[in-house]
Amino acid sequence: MPIKSAAAVTAAACAVCAFTAAAPAAKAAPAGMTPAAATAPALPSSDPFYDYRGPAPLARIAPGTVLASRGATLKLEGLTVPVRTEQVLYRTTGEEGEPAATVTTIIRPLSAAGGRIVAYQNAYDALGTECDPSYTLRGGNDGDTNGQVEEGAIAAYVAAGDTVTVPDYEGEKLQWGAGQESGYGTLDAIRATENYLKAPAGTRVGMLGYSGGSIATEWASELAPSYAPGLNIVGTAVGGVPVDYAHVLNYIDGDKDWSGIMPAFLISLPQAFREQIGQYLSPYGKRLMSQVAGKCIADFASSYPGLTFSRLLKAPYTSPQEIPAFVRIINHLIMGTTQGHPDEPMLIGVGNEDGTGDGIMIARDEQELAYEYCQRGVPVTFQQYPGLPHEEAALPWEASAQAFLQGRLAGLPAPDGCASITPGNSLAPLPVPSSSSLWQCHYESFRETISSASGAMAPMI
Repeated sequence: MPIKSAAAVTAAACAVCAFTAAAPAAKAAPAGMTPAAATAPALPSSDPFYDYRGPAPLARIAPGTVLASRGATLKLEGLTVPVRTEQVLYRTTGEEGEPAATVTTIIRPLSAAGGRIVAYQNAYDALGTECDPSYTLRGGNDGDTNGQVEEGAIAAYVAAGDTVTVPDYEGEKLQWGAGQESGYGTLDAIRATENYLKAPAGTRVGMLGYSGGSIATEWASELAPSYAPGLNIVGTAVGGVPVDYAHVLNYIDGDKDWSGIMPAFLISLPQAFREQIGQYLSPYGKRLMSQVAGKCIADFASSYPGLTFSRLLKAPYTSPQEIPAFVRIINHLIMGTTQGHPDEPMLIGVGNEDGTGDGIMIARDEQELAYEYCQRGVPVTFQQYPGLPHEEAALPWEASAQAFLQGRLAGLPAPDGCASITPGNSLAPLPVPSSSSLWQCHYESFRETISSASGAMAPMI
C-alpha cells in the first residue's frame, strides 16, 4: 500500500546505511554508494528477458527451474548499491494451474555470508509492469515510494548476511490479489534461487510480506506443504493481511483513503480467473477502471475519496457480493482454506486504529486466521498495534518480523502465543447469489422504473 513520503525518506536513508554495512570496508566508496546511470531500465513489458522463448514447452519444465539469468545493478535514490544482484526468469504456475514464467531478483551480501535465504514479497500491488520489483529495484519508476521503503527493510536482511530473493509474484499478467498464483510465484522464486545458487538441501528459508506482500506470503505458507514440500521454510511473517476480501471491500466501500482500490480489484480478480463482469458495470465504473488500468497502487488508492460500489456498478447492483462470478472468486481466496496448514511458525500482525482494523485490513479477521492455525498445531505469534493505521503499523511490524525471522533462521526455538489467541470473525464463505435472486433484482428495478414514470404499475401476472 502507499507509504507516506516522510517514511520513504527515512527508509531510504536507512537502506543506504544498511547496504553499506553489508559491504566489506575495503570496497566501500564514500557512504558505500556510487552514482547510477541516469537512463532508466527498459520496462518489463518491452524487455525480452521476461519472455521465455526456449525450445521446451513450459508445461514440460519443473516449477522453480531457472530459464534465464542476468546480472543486475541495485539502485536506490539514484545511487548504485554495493551488493551482488542477479535476476532469474523461472518457471512457475498460474492461478488456475497453467504453466507460467516470471522473474525474481536475488540480492546477496558482498561478504562470504548468504547461506540463508529470505523471500521478501514487496507490496507492489500492481496493474502495470512499471510497478514490478524487478524493475523498481533497478531504478525504474523512481517515484515509487513503496519500493524505496521496502528496500530499507530488504537491506536489513542483507546486512545480517542473508541472501534475499524478491519475486514478481503477480506474474507477467499482473494478477494482483490472485492468492494461489502469488503463493506459487513465491515458492518457485525460492526454488529458483536455491537452484541458481546451488544451495545445499535443507537451506533455511524465511518468508515475509506486508499488505499486498502478505497475500503472496500467506498463500505460500498454506501451499508449501503440498506444492513445495522440499523447501525448509523455518518461519513466516505476515502483516496487514487481507484475510477475507469480502470483509475488506465492505470496510473500504466509501472510504476517503482506500476506496480507489475497488475498481482495481474489479479488474485484477476477474482477469485472474478469466471471468467477465463488464455487464454489471456502470458507465462511470467502466471509466474509472480504464483510468486505473496499468497503474501502481500509489496512483489510485486515495484518488477517488468516498467512492462506493453503488457508483461503480449498474443498477440495481450495489455490491460485488451480488455478482455470482465475483462471489465465487473471493470465496476461493479466503485465507486458511487450503487443505492442510502451514508447517512453520508464524508471526501475524495488524494495526487497529478504529476498533475494526487499520483502515483497510480487519483486525479480527487476522485474529481468526491466527486462531485457526493454532487449532491446527501451528505456533503463532499474533500482534495488534493499537491506534495505528495501515501505513504506520508497517513500522513496528517490520521490526517484529525481522527479530522473529532472524531467530528462526538461527535455529532458535519458536515462540508460541496460541494460549492467548481467541477466536475472531467468522471466515465462512458468502452464499453465491442464485439466478432467481438476480432475476428478482432486475424485476424490482424494472418495477421501480415504470412506477416512477407512470406513478403506478398494475400487478404482473
